[in-house]
Amino acid sequence: MADHCSPTFADLAGQLGFSCEEAGGLVEFRSPFALENWTLPVLELTIVLGALLALWYAIVRLRRHGDPTNLVLWFGATAYLFVIEPPLYFPAAFGIEDHVDTMFAHNVFTVDFLWGRLPLYIIAIYPLMATMAFGIIRMLGIFRRYGVLIGAACVGYVHHAFYEIFDHLGPQLRWWEWSLDNPLNQPMFDSVPMGSVVVFAALWPMSLAFCVQYFVGRHVDDGKRFTGIELTWRTIVIGLLASVGTFLLPLPATVIGMNNTTIRGIVYALELAVLAIGAALVMIRQWTALRRGTATPPQYTDPFVQRFATLYLIIFAALWIAALPDFFAAINGETTNGDPIGNLWYTAACFVIATASVLATFTVPRSQATPEAPASAVSTVPS
Repeated sequence: MADHCSPTFADLAGQLGFSCEEAGGLVEFRSPFALENWTLPVLELTIVLGALLALWYAIVRLRRHGDPTNLVLWFGATAYLFVIEPPLYFPAAFGIEDHVDTMFAHNVFTVDFLWGRLPLYIIAIYPLMATMAFGIIRMLGIFRRYGVLIGAACVGYVHHAFYEIFDHLGPQLRWWEWSLDNPLNQPMFDSVPMGSVVVFAALWPMSLAFCVQYFVGRHVDDGKRFTGIELTWRTIVIGLLASVGTFLLPLPATVIGMNNTTIRGIVYALELAVLAIGAALVMIRQWTALRRGTATPPQYTDPFVQRFATLYLIIFAALWIAALPDFFAAINGETTNGDPIGNLWYTAACFVIATASVLATFTVPRSQATPEAPASAVSTVPS
């Protein structure tokens, strides 16, 4: 697959310590003890295990409670991944090399696909992160009270907090490398492109959540039953439309900042600020109303999300603590090994938001009638 080793990717791979031309095939396996550093297998195990548990719990919810929402979310996020990621890895194969050069390169992990481009954990992180963020908002009853759009915005906000904890740590620990010469990655927010901070951390999960709740979630909440065929086509549509939403939502920054990266960064920041402030106010208002008893208690609980989101925060806190000595020894934004560092204060704020979001799900009252799912939402999908 050497013909797909573009100069940019080959250079990024070299910086990460592997050769593009020698990177496997469709799938490649390595010893976890032969990776760049010990944090790579820890990251990989955490994310892959979490995604598998999320899938298992989604299947359990469907079989026991007739609620396919989590399963549609899981596969919808995966479908979105396979629409978005391959063109970024092989722009020449998709005929877009004149417009989109290689934006980044992942390091090699225990399991890799597509000639070193796609680690297994990247496939897993899409449904896992979406499940955690969506589950938190659903447990707080925000979709039921405020509707699909506002609920989706809150999902984007919570997803952003969880994702940026990961996003600002990866470059320092050589989980991936960004191409600084690619104009699409500009402007940078320390070691992270603003496009990643806003589009991939907040806007794509908002788009996905909107589609999932619109096509499936709200109907399940009202007791509608779906057949297997209905769920299949709705999941495919969700993956495709979520991709369209990811193109539409950042358009203000894309259009206004087309010829000026500084303006693009400002508009990105404004979009994120509007989303964050609005979502935070809604979440605080809903939590307060639930605690005071002035809002209807949510009918949905998700113990997997509560437990795994807690574990995720603990593991990433440990990874960040392990990275702090090199972080504080960095000069001009780079460690002594030449790796870029993220923004510690922004990450700390994201830790606070993510932790508060998880704690909120433990501190609100639950409906006594239906602790798991609406009783009428019995699926016709064969069990």
